[in-house]
Amino acid sequence: MSRYTITVTGTVTGRGRSDPEAIIGYDPPIRTYFLQAFPHEVTDEPALWLGTHDHAFEALDELHHAAVAHGYDFMPLPPEVASKLTEGKAVASNRPQRDGILRELFKRLNEPD
Repeated sequence: MSRYTITVTGTVTGRGRSDPEAIIGYDPPIRTYFLQAFPHEVTDEPALWLGTHDHAFEALDELHHAAVAHGYDFMPLPPEVASKLTEGKAVASNRPQRDGILRELFKRLNEPD
């Protein structure tokens, strides 16, 4: 799994705010890009957590559109981070896909309640 620190901005509460310690990455087991930002002060769970299920965001622009739809932005993405993310996905794409019992388990874990 790749993880890179970026800055995410948001206006969810009507005030502009920024998280310079947000995390963006690619998760090979579930084949998706993900974004985490604005950790809660008590639980440490991020207020923004996108890319938690199989094939959620197969392209960075899909992840960006979802972030904007939730009132957040992370563009422009630093060129070296964008390059590392796309390279990481390409390398991970050559790995064999899950099958059998593990695939079924991941499917069930990612199904909506």
